[in-house]
Amino acid sequence: MAQIQRPYPRRKKSKNTRQTILATCVRLFLEQGYTATTLMQITKEAGVSVSSVQNFFGNKDGILLELAEIMFANQFETAQSIGNQESNPLFVYAVETSIQLTLTELNENLRDVYVAAYSNEAAAEYIYRQTSKELYKIFLPYNPDYTESDFYECEIGSAGIMRGFMARKCDQYFTLEKKLTKFLTMTLRSYNVPKAEIDKTIAFVLSLDIRGISKLIMQKLFDSLAMQFNFEFGAIEK
Repeated sequence: MAQIQRPYPRRKKSKNTRQTILATCVRLFLEQGYTATTLMQITKEAGVSVSSVQNFFGNKDGILLELAEIMFANQFETAQSIGNQESNPLFVYAVETSIQLTLTELNENLRDVYVAAYSNEAAAEYIYRQTSKELYKIFLPYNPDYTESDFYECEIGSAGIMRGFMARKCDQYFTLEKKLTKFLTMTLRSYNVPKAEIDKTIAFVLSLDIRGISKLIMQKLFDSLAMQFNFEFGAIEK
């Protein structure tokens, strides 16, 4: 597997300054999107110099990678706490991926952040590597001949499906329920999960308050950055 090339050096700087930059970026990304946010805006709003941002993150892509790491850690932790209650590894995968898809429906600018993460080379590589570790543990019983590299390669395909579904906004015809069902059906089939188990897994996900769980993920991010931020949650087509 390719190694992630971090676009910034890890230097021992003030934790508060790093946290301030990240909190500022989260706010700006949610208010106007990742694409529209400039490095100059970040430095102005955070009250730091360009060199401070560069020392911590290198550039805006480095900030995106950092946020991807935080977000995915929270998602996996929450998914594991829910899925493991049922002692079913498939549920962990289904909950985690459903959280991602639901988050992109809460706010259009958050959709932009996630699509950017799946499109950015360093952030996407992080996603591939972290997810493939989970795939190996969850789907090896259905694919006993697969190696860790096989699951890494499969994740590249699964991530492509994820990005496509994220980019397409739900509406009255393509509801969140349909989106989650379609995504899980396609990906679980690709990992040779039997239909009966796929149906059971989808039913479990649809029984959850996935929107509420996704809000909790965002609140954890705010809390970790000591943010006092009123996040606007959008309406999701049922």
